[in-house]
Amino acid sequence: MVFSSSLFLLYFLPVFLAIYYLLPYKSKNTFIVVASILFYSWSGALYVLFLLASLLFDFYIAKYIHDSTGKKRKQILAFSVIINVGLLLYFKYANFFIENVNTALSSAGMEAVSWTKVALPIGISFFTFHKLSYTIDIYRGVKAPFTNIVNYTLYILLFPQLIAGPIIRFNEISDQIENREKELTIDNRLEGFYRFIVGLAKKVLIANAFGEMADEVFASTNTAYSMQEAWKGALTYTFQIYFDFSGYSDMAIGIGLMMGFRFPENFNNPYIATSITDFWRRWHMTLSRWMKDYLYIPLGGNRVSTARMYFNLCTVFLISGFWHGASWSFIFWGVYHGIFQILDRLFLIKVLERFPKIVQVVFTFILVVIGWVFFRVDSIEQAFVIVKTMFDFSKAAHVYEFGQMFWVMLVVGSLFSFIALWSKNYEALQRSWYNPFTTIRGCVWGIVSAFILFIFSVAEITSAGFNPFIYFRF
Repeated sequence: MVFSSSLFLLYFLPVFLAIYYLLPYKSKNTFIVVASILFYSWSGALYVLFLLASLLFDFYIAKYIHDSTGKKRKQILAFSVIINVGLLLYFKYANFFIENVNTALSSAGMEAVSWTKVALPIGISFFTFHKLSYTIDIYRGVKAPFTNIVNYTLYILLFPQLIAGPIIRFNEISDQIENREKELTIDNRLEGFYRFIVGLAKKVLIANAFGEMADEVFASTNTAYSMQEAWKGALTYTFQIYFDFSGYSDMAIGIGLMMGFRFPENFNNPYIATSITDFWRRWHMTLSRWMKDYLYIPLGGNRVSTARMYFNLCTVFLISGFWHGASWSFIFWGVYHGIFQILDRLFLIKVLERFPKIVQVVFTFILVVIGWVFFRVDSIEQAFVIVKTMFDFSKAAHVYEFGQMFWVMLVVGSLFSFIALWSKNYEALQRSWYNPFTTIRGCVWGIVSAFILFIFSVAEITSAGFNPFIYFRF
Protein backbone atom coordinates (compact mmCIF):
# COMPACT_ATOMS: atom_id res chain seq x y z
CA MET A 1 0.00 0.00 0.00
CA VAL A 2 1.37 3.41 -0.95
CA PHE A 3 0.23 6.88 0.08
CA SER A 4 -0.74 7.84 -3.46
CA SER A 5 -3.19 4.96 -3.96
CA SER A 6 -6.98 5.18 -3.90
CA LEU A 7 -7.07 2.48 -1.22
CA PHE A 8 -4.91 4.54 1.14
CA LEU A 9 -6.44 7.94 0.38
CA LEU A 10 -10.11 7.00 0.41
CA TYR A 11 -10.23 4.15 2.92
CA PHE A 12 -7.17 3.41 5.05
CA LEU A 13 -6.18 6.93 6.12
CA PRO A 14 -9.69 8.32 6.81
CA VAL A 15 -10.70 5.22 8.81
CA PHE A 16 -7.40 5.20 10.69
CA LEU A 17 -7.64 8.88 11.67
CA ALA A 18 -11.30 8.61 12.67
CA ILE A 19 -10.60 5.71 15.04
CA TYR A 20 -7.32 7.27 16.25
CA TYR A 21 -8.99 10.52 17.30
CA LEU A 22 -11.86 8.71 19.04
CA LEU A 23 -9.65 6.38 21.08
CA PRO A 24 -8.47 7.35 24.57
CA TYR A 25 -4.87 8.59 24.64
CA LYS A 26 -3.51 5.46 26.37
CA SER A 27 -4.78 3.24 23.54
CA LYS A 28 -3.42 5.29 20.65
CA ASN A 29 0.06 3.72 20.46
CA THR A 30 -1.33 0.19 20.42
CA PHE A 31 -3.73 1.15 17.66
CA ILE A 32 -0.90 2.68 15.59
CA VAL A 33 1.04 -0.59 15.88
CA VAL A 34 -1.95 -2.65 14.73
CA ALA A 35 -2.65 -0.27 11.84
CA SER A 36 1.04 -0.26 10.84
CA ILE A 37 1.16 -4.06 10.70
CA LEU A 38 -1.94 -4.02 8.49
CA PHE A 39 -0.38 -1.30 6.31
CA TYR A 40 2.84 -3.29 5.85
CA SER A 41 1.13 -6.64 5.34
CA TRP A 42 -0.94 -5.23 2.48
CA SER A 43 2.18 -5.11 0.30
CA GLY A 44 4.55 -7.40 2.17
CA ALA A 45 2.48 -10.00 4.03
CA LEU A 46 5.12 -12.64 3.34
CA TYR A 47 7.62 -10.83 5.55
CA VAL A 48 5.44 -9.63 8.44
CA LEU A 49 6.54 -12.52 10.68
CA PHE A 50 10.18 -11.94 9.74
CA LEU A 51 9.85 -8.25 10.59
CA LEU A 52 8.14 -8.94 13.93
CA ALA A 53 10.70 -11.59 14.88
CA SER A 54 13.58 -9.21 14.13
CA LEU A 55 11.86 -6.55 16.24
CA LEU A 56 11.66 -8.88 19.21
CA PHE A 57 15.32 -9.77 18.79
CA ASP A 58 16.44 -6.14 18.84
CA PHE A 59 14.11 -5.18 21.69
CA TYR A 60 15.67 -7.72 24.04
CA ILE A 61 19.20 -7.22 22.70
CA ALA A 62 18.95 -3.49 23.51
CA LYS A 63 17.77 -4.26 27.05
CA TYR A 64 20.69 -6.67 27.43
CA ILE A 65 23.12 -3.97 26.24
CA HIS A 66 21.64 -1.47 28.71
CA ASP A 67 21.92 -3.90 31.64
CA SER A 68 25.47 -5.06 30.79
CA THR A 69 28.82 -3.47 31.60
CA GLY A 70 32.35 -3.35 30.22
CA LYS A 71 33.42 -5.13 27.04
CA LYS A 72 30.32 -7.28 27.10
CA ARG A 73 28.20 -4.30 25.99
CA LYS A 74 30.35 -3.77 22.90
CA GLN A 75 30.29 -7.48 22.08
CA ILE A 76 26.49 -7.59 22.29
CA LEU A 77 26.21 -4.46 20.14
CA ALA A 78 28.57 -5.96 17.55
CA PHE A 79 26.45 -9.12 17.48
CA SER A 80 23.29 -7.05 16.94
CA VAL A 81 24.88 -5.00 14.15
CA ILE A 82 26.21 -8.12 12.41
CA ILE A 83 22.77 -9.78 12.51
CA ASN A 84 20.92 -6.71 11.20
CA VAL A 85 23.45 -5.85 8.52
CA GLY A 86 23.73 -9.53 7.61
CA LEU A 87 19.97 -9.77 7.03
CA LEU A 88 20.06 -6.61 4.92
CA LEU A 89 22.96 -7.96 2.86
CA TYR A 90 21.24 -11.30 2.33
CA PHE A 91 17.82 -10.02 1.31
CA LYS A 92 18.98 -7.03 -0.71
CA TYR A 93 22.31 -8.07 -2.18
CA ALA A 94 22.46 -11.88 -2.43
CA ASN A 95 20.91 -11.85 -5.91
CA PHE A 96 23.37 -9.17 -7.06
CA PHE A 97 26.33 -11.13 -5.70
CA ILE A 98 25.28 -14.43 -7.29
CA GLU A 99 24.53 -12.77 -10.64
CA ASN A 100 28.02 -11.27 -10.73
CA VAL A 101 29.61 -14.57 -9.68
CA ASN A 102 27.70 -16.36 -12.45
CA THR A 103 28.80 -13.73 -14.97
CA ALA A 104 32.43 -14.33 -13.98
CA LEU A 105 31.98 -18.11 -14.11
CA SER A 106 30.33 -17.88 -17.52
CA SER A 107 33.22 -15.77 -18.84
CA ALA A 108 35.62 -18.46 -17.61
CA GLY A 109 33.58 -21.18 -19.31
CA MET A 110 32.43 -22.65 -16.01
CA GLU A 111 28.99 -23.77 -14.88
CA ALA A 112 26.82 -21.14 -13.21
CA VAL A 113 25.67 -21.43 -9.60
CA SER A 114 22.02 -22.49 -9.33
CA TRP A 115 20.12 -19.99 -7.22
CA THR A 116 16.54 -19.24 -6.25
CA LYS A 117 16.11 -15.48 -6.25
CA VAL A 118 15.45 -13.86 -2.87
CA ALA A 119 12.40 -11.59 -2.64
CA LEU A 120 13.14 -8.17 -1.15
CA PRO A 121 11.15 -7.19 1.96
CA ILE A 122 9.63 -3.76 1.37
CA GLY A 123 11.36 -0.96 3.26
CA ILE A 124 14.16 -3.17 4.63
CA SER A 125 16.81 -0.47 4.08
CA PHE A 126 14.82 1.99 6.17
CA PHE A 127 13.64 -0.18 9.05
CA THR A 128 17.13 -1.72 9.36
CA PHE A 129 18.56 1.76 9.90
CA HIS A 130 15.88 2.47 12.51
CA LYS A 131 16.71 -0.72 14.39
CA LEU A 132 20.43 0.06 14.28
CA SER A 133 19.76 3.57 15.56
CA TYR A 134 17.87 2.13 18.52
CA THR A 135 20.55 -0.30 19.67
CA ILE A 136 23.44 2.10 19.03
CA ASP A 137 21.76 4.95 20.92
CA ILE A 138 21.14 2.58 23.84
CA TYR A 139 24.80 1.51 23.76
CA ARG A 140 25.97 5.13 23.71
CA GLY A 141 23.71 6.01 26.63
CA VAL A 142 21.86 8.66 24.63
CA LYS A 143 18.52 7.26 25.76
CA ALA A 144 17.30 4.44 27.97
CA PRO A 145 15.55 1.58 26.15
CA PHE A 146 11.78 1.40 26.07
CA THR A 147 10.33 -0.78 28.81
CA ASN A 148 7.11 -1.12 26.85
CA ILE A 149 7.45 -3.32 23.76
CA VAL A 150 4.46 -1.57 22.16
CA ASN A 151 6.36 1.74 22.17
CA TYR A 152 9.43 0.09 20.66
CA THR A 153 7.37 -1.63 17.97
CA LEU A 154 5.71 1.70 17.19
CA TYR A 155 9.12 3.34 16.66
CA ILE A 156 10.12 0.74 14.05
CA LEU A 157 6.73 0.15 12.41
CA LEU A 158 5.23 3.67 12.49
CA PHE A 159 3.62 3.46 9.06
CA PRO A 160 4.18 7.03 7.77
CA GLN A 161 7.96 6.45 7.81
CA LEU A 162 8.13 2.65 7.56
CA ILE A 163 8.50 2.23 3.80
CA ALA A 164 10.64 5.17 2.66
CA GLY A 165 11.53 7.37 5.62
CA PRO A 166 12.30 9.98 6.75
CA ILE A 167 14.97 8.08 8.69
CA ILE A 168 14.15 9.05 12.26
CA ARG A 169 16.78 8.36 14.88
CA PHE A 170 15.62 6.91 18.18
CA ASN A 171 16.69 9.93 20.21
CA GLU A 172 14.66 12.23 17.93
CA ILE A 173 11.31 10.59 18.57
CA SER A 174 11.44 8.53 21.77
CA ASP A 175 9.98 11.32 23.93
CA GLN A 176 7.18 11.90 21.43
CA ILE A 177 6.24 8.23 21.46
CA GLU A 178 5.91 8.23 25.24
CA ASN A 179 4.25 11.63 25.61
CA ARG A 180 2.73 13.70 22.82
CA GLU A 181 -0.72 14.42 24.26
CA LYS A 182 -0.13 18.18 24.06
CA GLU A 183 0.69 17.87 20.34
CA LEU A 184 -2.71 16.42 19.45
CA THR A 185 -4.09 19.84 18.57
CA ILE A 186 -6.41 21.14 15.86
CA ASP A 187 -3.58 23.35 14.56
CA ASN A 188 -1.27 20.36 14.07
CA ARG A 189 -4.04 18.37 12.41
CA LEU A 190 -4.75 21.16 9.93
CA GLU A 191 -1.06 21.78 9.24
CA GLY A 192 -0.47 18.06 8.80
CA PHE A 193 -3.47 17.65 6.51
CA TYR A 194 -2.34 20.47 4.24
CA ARG A 195 1.27 19.24 4.22
CA PHE A 196 -0.03 15.82 3.19
CA ILE A 197 -2.07 17.29 0.32
CA VAL A 198 0.90 19.33 -0.92
CA GLY A 199 3.04 16.18 -0.92
CA LEU A 200 0.33 14.24 -2.75
CA ALA A 201 0.16 16.91 -5.45
CA LYS A 202 3.96 16.94 -5.79
CA LYS A 203 3.95 13.21 -6.42
CA VAL A 204 0.86 12.77 -8.57
CA LEU A 205 0.65 16.02 -10.53
CA ILE A 206 4.33 16.90 -10.94
CA ALA A 207 6.62 13.88 -10.37
CA ASN A 208 4.49 11.46 -12.38
CA ALA A 209 4.33 13.88 -15.33
CA PHE A 210 8.12 14.16 -15.34
CA GLY A 211 8.37 10.38 -14.91
CA GLU A 212 6.43 9.67 -18.09
CA MET A 213 8.82 11.84 -20.10
CA ALA A 214 11.90 10.36 -18.41
CA ASP A 215 10.70 6.83 -19.14
CA GLU A 216 10.38 7.65 -22.84
CA VAL A 217 14.15 8.20 -22.91
CA PHE A 218 15.52 5.73 -20.37
CA ALA A 219 13.20 2.86 -21.30
CA SER A 220 13.89 3.25 -25.01
CA THR A 221 15.64 0.34 -26.72
CA ASN A 222 17.18 2.85 -29.15
CA THR A 223 20.52 3.97 -27.67
CA ALA A 224 21.30 6.33 -30.56
CA TYR A 225 20.24 9.35 -28.52
CA SER A 226 20.32 12.88 -29.83
CA MET A 227 21.83 15.56 -27.60
CA GLN A 228 18.40 17.05 -26.95
CA GLU A 229 16.92 13.66 -26.10
CA ALA A 230 19.72 12.91 -23.64
CA TRP A 231 19.18 16.24 -21.85
CA LYS A 232 15.43 15.70 -21.83
CA GLY A 233 15.82 12.35 -20.10
CA ALA A 234 18.37 13.64 -17.59
CA LEU A 235 16.44 16.79 -16.68
CA THR A 236 13.03 15.16 -16.42
CA TYR A 237 14.37 12.43 -14.13
CA THR A 238 16.18 15.06 -12.05
CA PHE A 239 12.89 16.79 -11.35
CA GLN A 240 10.95 13.53 -11.08
CA ILE A 241 13.06 12.10 -8.26
CA TYR A 242 13.01 15.39 -6.32
CA PHE A 243 9.25 15.89 -6.44
CA ASP A 244 8.60 12.18 -5.96
CA PHE A 245 10.76 11.77 -2.86
CA SER A 246 10.12 15.20 -1.33
CA GLY A 247 6.42 14.62 -1.99
CA TYR A 248 6.57 11.34 -0.07
CA SER A 249 8.44 13.06 2.77
CA ASP A 250 5.82 15.83 2.90
CA MET A 251 3.05 13.22 3.08
CA ALA A 252 4.86 11.30 5.84
CA ILE A 253 5.53 14.48 7.83
CA GLY A 254 1.91 15.53 7.34
CA ILE A 255 0.48 12.23 8.58
CA GLY A 256 2.88 12.40 11.52
CA LEU A 257 1.59 15.86 12.43
CA MET A 258 -2.01 14.66 12.26
CA MET A 259 -1.00 11.95 14.75
CA GLY A 260 0.86 14.35 17.05
CA PHE A 261 4.41 13.53 15.86
CA ARG A 262 6.92 16.03 14.52
CA PHE A 263 9.27 14.28 12.09
CA PRO A 264 12.57 15.88 10.98
CA GLU A 265 12.63 17.63 7.61
CA ASN A 266 14.18 15.67 4.76
CA PHE A 267 14.75 18.34 2.09
CA ASN A 268 15.84 21.96 1.98
CA ASN A 269 15.86 23.17 -1.64
CA PRO A 270 18.65 20.81 -2.77
CA TYR A 271 18.86 22.15 -6.30
CA ILE A 272 20.03 25.59 -5.16
CA ALA A 273 23.13 24.01 -3.59
CA THR A 274 26.41 25.77 -4.36
CA SER A 275 28.53 22.59 -4.18
CA ILE A 276 28.07 18.83 -3.89
CA THR A 277 28.89 19.15 -0.18
CA ASP A 278 26.09 21.71 0.14
CA PHE A 279 23.79 19.45 -1.88
CA TRP A 280 24.13 16.70 0.71
CA ARG A 281 23.22 19.15 3.47
CA ARG A 282 19.94 19.69 1.63
CA TRP A 283 19.08 16.33 0.00
CA HIS A 284 17.72 13.37 2.02
CA MET A 285 18.98 15.12 5.13
CA THR A 286 17.92 12.35 7.51
CA LEU A 287 20.08 9.84 5.61
CA SER A 288 23.02 12.25 5.60
CA ARG A 289 22.76 12.76 9.37
CA TRP A 290 22.39 9.01 9.97
CA MET A 291 25.50 8.28 7.89
CA LYS A 292 27.44 11.02 9.66
CA ASP A 293 26.50 9.99 13.22
CA TYR A 294 26.59 6.20 12.86
CA LEU A 295 29.26 5.68 10.19
CA TYR A 296 31.43 8.69 9.32
CA ILE A 297 32.20 9.84 12.88
CA PRO A 298 32.85 6.27 14.18
CA LEU A 299 35.32 5.85 11.29
CA GLY A 300 37.18 8.88 12.59
CA GLY A 301 35.36 11.67 10.78
CA ASN A 302 37.53 14.77 10.38
CA ARG A 303 39.70 13.95 13.40
CA VAL A 304 42.14 11.84 11.40
CA SER A 305 44.81 12.41 8.77
CA THR A 306 43.75 14.01 5.49
CA ALA A 307 44.21 10.77 3.56
CA ARG A 308 42.14 8.84 6.10
CA MET A 309 39.42 11.51 6.03
CA TYR A 310 39.15 11.15 2.25
CA PHE A 311 39.01 7.38 2.65
CA ASN A 312 36.20 7.80 5.20
CA LEU A 313 34.25 10.03 2.81
CA CYS A 314 34.59 7.56 -0.06
CA THR A 315 33.56 4.69 2.21
CA VAL A 316 30.45 6.53 3.40
CA PHE A 317 29.31 7.42 -0.11
CA LEU A 318 30.15 3.98 -1.47
CA ILE A 319 27.93 2.48 1.23
CA SER A 320 25.29 5.14 0.57
CA GLY A 321 25.18 4.17 -3.10
CA PHE A 322 25.04 0.47 -2.27
CA TRP A 323 22.32 1.13 0.33
CA HIS A 324 20.11 2.57 -2.39
CA GLY A 325 20.21 -0.53 -4.54
CA ALA A 326 22.05 -3.66 -5.60
CA SER A 327 23.57 -2.63 -8.92
CA TRP A 328 26.83 -1.23 -10.21
CA SER A 329 25.08 1.96 -11.32
CA PHE A 330 24.08 2.77 -7.71
CA ILE A 331 27.61 2.02 -6.53
CA PHE A 332 29.03 4.30 -9.22
CA TRP A 333 26.58 7.04 -8.23
CA GLY A 334 27.75 6.82 -4.62
CA VAL A 335 31.44 6.89 -5.58
CA TYR A 336 30.76 9.79 -7.97
CA HIS A 337 29.36 11.91 -5.14
CA GLY A 338 32.14 10.78 -2.81
CA ILE A 339 34.80 11.93 -5.30
CA PHE A 340 33.23 15.38 -5.57
CA GLN A 341 33.06 15.61 -1.78
CA ILE A 342 36.84 15.13 -1.79
CA LEU A 343 37.36 17.59 -4.66
CA ASP A 344 35.29 20.15 -2.74
CA ARG A 345 37.68 19.87 0.19
CA LEU A 346 40.78 19.92 -2.00
CA PHE A 347 40.04 22.97 -4.13
CA LEU A 348 36.63 23.01 -5.83
CA ILE A 349 34.69 25.05 -3.25
CA LYS A 350 37.43 27.70 -3.16
CA VAL A 351 37.36 27.93 -6.96
CA LEU A 352 33.56 28.15 -7.09
CA GLU A 353 33.46 30.88 -4.44
CA ARG A 354 35.24 33.20 -6.88
CA PHE A 355 32.16 33.17 -9.11
CA PRO A 356 28.67 34.62 -8.56
CA LYS A 357 26.26 32.39 -6.64
CA ILE A 358 24.17 31.67 -9.73
CA VAL A 359 27.25 30.19 -11.45
CA GLN A 360 27.93 27.98 -8.41
CA VAL A 361 24.31 26.78 -8.43
CA VAL A 362 24.23 26.04 -12.17
CA PHE A 363 27.57 24.18 -12.05
CA THR A 364 26.47 22.08 -9.06
CA PHE A 365 23.08 21.42 -10.63
CA ILE A 366 24.74 20.06 -13.78
CA LEU A 367 26.92 17.76 -11.66
CA VAL A 368 23.81 16.52 -9.83
CA VAL A 369 21.95 15.97 -13.13
CA ILE A 370 24.83 13.85 -14.43
CA GLY A 371 24.78 11.83 -11.22
CA TRP A 372 21.06 11.15 -11.54
CA VAL A 373 21.64 9.56 -14.95
CA PHE A 374 23.68 6.81 -13.26
CA PHE A 375 21.04 6.50 -10.53
CA ARG A 376 18.26 5.94 -13.09
CA VAL A 377 19.76 3.63 -15.71
CA ASP A 378 19.81 -0.15 -15.76
CA SER A 379 23.48 -0.32 -16.74
CA ILE A 380 26.57 1.85 -16.39
CA GLU A 381 27.19 1.48 -20.13
CA GLN A 382 23.86 3.15 -20.91
CA ALA A 383 24.64 5.95 -18.44
CA PHE A 384 27.97 6.74 -20.09
CA VAL A 385 26.30 6.80 -23.51
CA ILE A 386 23.68 9.29 -22.30
CA VAL A 387 26.16 11.52 -20.43
CA LYS A 388 28.57 11.57 -23.37
CA THR A 389 25.72 12.46 -25.74
CA MET A 390 24.62 15.33 -23.46
CA PHE A 391 27.87 17.14 -24.30
CA ASP A 392 28.39 15.91 -27.88
CA PHE A 393 27.27 18.75 -30.16
CA SER A 394 27.71 16.51 -33.19
CA LYS A 395 24.71 14.55 -31.88
CA ALA A 396 22.49 17.65 -31.77
CA ALA A 397 19.42 17.02 -33.89
CA HIS A 398 18.58 19.69 -36.46
CA VAL A 399 14.92 19.26 -35.61
CA TYR A 400 13.79 17.87 -32.26
CA GLU A 401 10.30 18.23 -30.83
CA PHE A 402 10.48 18.38 -27.04
CA GLY A 403 6.72 18.70 -26.81
CA GLN A 404 4.61 21.36 -25.11
CA MET A 405 4.26 19.30 -21.92
CA PHE A 406 8.04 19.27 -21.45
CA TRP A 407 8.29 23.05 -21.48
CA VAL A 408 5.28 23.50 -19.20
CA MET A 409 6.62 21.01 -16.65
CA LEU A 410 10.16 22.42 -16.93
CA VAL A 411 8.82 25.84 -15.92
CA VAL A 412 6.81 24.32 -13.04
CA GLY A 413 9.72 22.19 -11.83
CA SER A 414 12.20 25.05 -12.07
CA LEU A 415 9.86 27.48 -10.31
CA PHE A 416 9.41 25.28 -7.24
CA SER A 417 13.05 24.10 -7.24
CA PHE A 418 14.81 27.46 -7.60
CA ILE A 419 12.41 30.05 -6.16
CA ALA A 420 14.46 30.19 -2.94
CA LEU A 421 17.30 31.76 -4.95
CA TRP A 422 15.33 34.94 -5.56
CA SER A 423 12.91 35.08 -2.65
CA LYS A 424 14.13 37.47 0.06
CA ASN A 425 12.02 35.81 2.74
CA TYR A 426 11.68 32.25 1.47
CA GLU A 427 11.36 30.62 4.89
CA ALA A 428 8.24 32.66 5.67
CA LEU A 429 6.87 31.90 2.20
CA GLN A 430 7.51 28.18 2.71
CA ARG A 431 5.78 28.23 6.11
CA SER A 432 2.73 29.83 4.52
CA TRP A 433 2.74 27.15 1.80
CA TYR A 434 2.78 24.31 4.27
CA ASN A 435 0.56 25.93 6.90
CA PRO A 436 -1.76 28.65 5.56
CA PHE A 437 -4.18 28.31 8.50
CA THR A 438 -2.76 31.20 10.54
CA THR A 439 -5.19 33.86 9.28
CA ILE A 440 -8.83 33.89 8.14
CA ARG A 441 -7.75 34.57 4.55
CA GLY A 442 -5.19 31.79 4.85
CA CYS A 443 -7.84 29.36 6.09
CA VAL A 444 -10.03 30.09 3.08
CA TRP A 445 -7.05 29.69 0.74
CA GLY A 446 -5.94 26.51 2.48
CA ILE A 447 -9.35 24.85 2.31
CA VAL A 448 -9.98 25.79 -1.33
CA SER A 449 -6.48 24.90 -2.57
CA ALA A 450 -6.42 21.62 -0.62
CA PHE A 451 -9.79 20.64 -2.09
CA ILE A 452 -8.68 21.45 -5.65
CA LEU A 453 -5.33 19.66 -5.30
CA PHE A 454 -6.99 16.61 -3.76
CA ILE A 455 -9.65 16.35 -6.49
CA PHE A 456 -7.11 16.68 -9.31
CA SER A 457 -4.75 14.23 -7.63
CA VAL A 458 -7.41 11.57 -7.08
CA ALA A 459 -8.63 12.02 -10.66
CA GLU A 460 -5.07 11.49 -11.92
CA ILE A 461 -4.59 8.42 -9.69
CA THR A 462 -7.80 6.74 -10.82
CA SER A 463 -7.01 7.34 -14.50
CA ALA A 464 -3.30 6.47 -14.39
CA GLY A 465 -3.36 3.42 -12.11
CA PHE A 466 -0.65 2.22 -9.71
CA ASN A 467 2.51 4.34 -9.70
CA PRO A 468 4.73 3.71 -6.66
CA PHE A 469 7.24 6.14 -5.21
CA ILE A 470 10.81 5.75 -6.47
CA TYR A 471 12.17 5.13 -2.95
CA PHE A 472 9.44 2.52 -2.35
CA ARG A 473 11.82 -0.12 -3.81
CA PHE A 474 14.69 0.69 -1.46
